[in-house]
Amino acid sequence: MPVRDAMTTDVLTFAPDDTVEAAMRALVDRGIDAAPVVDGGRVVGLLSTGDLIVAEGQVHVPTVFSLLGASIELPGERKRFEEDLRRALGGTVADVMTHDPHTVGPDETLEDAATLLHTHDVSRLPVVDDDGRLLGILARGDIIRAMIAQA
Repeated sequence: MPVRDAMTTDVLTFAPDDTVEAAMRALVDRGIDAAPVVDGGRVVGLLSTGDLIVAEGQVHVPTVFSLLGASIELPGERKRFEEDLRRALGGTVADVMTHDPHTVGPDETLEDAATLLHTHDVSRLPVVDDDGRLLGILARGDIIRAMIAQA
C-alpha cells in the first residue's frame, strides 16, 4: 500500500518564527505530540513535545536552602528563573525544532515508511513531494490502522 493511502492530510503545521508557547498550546489543543515546521510550503523541521521538554529543561530552577524550617532562596535566583522561563517560552520554533527531519514520499510503500520509522526511531514522517512540499504526515498509528483495514 502506498503512503498516500494511509497518511493524514489535515496536518497542524508551524512556521519557524512561531513562538514556543503558541506551539505548545496548539499541540495540546489538538492532542498530538508533533507537527511539521514549514517555510514557504517546504518542510524545514519537525517540532515534537520532546523538543519542547528539552527547551523547558534548559530553565534554571532557583536554588533554595532550608534552614531551621525556613526556605531561603539565593539572591537573584528568582529573577534568573523568570528570565530563563520567559526566554524558553518566548523563543521560536526554529530554536528548538529538529532540523531537516526524515521524510517519505507519497508513492513509497508503508513497508518502506515503517522501516524508516524503526531505523531512525521516530514516530512520524512528514510526507513530501519531490520539491519537499508538505502533502501530509504518516504516524505509526496510521500504519497500524492501514494494517487492520487490510486484514
